[in-house]
Amino acid sequence: MTSVNPKSIKVTLVKSVNGQIQRHRATVRGLGLRRIRDTVTVADTPEIRGMIRSSIHLLKVEEQK
Repeated sequence: MTSVNPKSIKVTLVKSVNGQIQRHRATVRGLGLRRIRDTVTVADTPEIRGMIRSSIHLLKVEEQK
């Protein structure tokens, strides 16, 4: 049985992906961010946390309840 995780994370792209390595570009795109100041709300899972950790220098992260 899967459990529903009510927590979510608000992620905003604050720096451009131009000049970044391809892995960081793909991670930002995988989070659903396309351009600077785009914001998405994603589920708080270990997979998403790992994606955020790999590209944290490009993102602003806020916890939501």
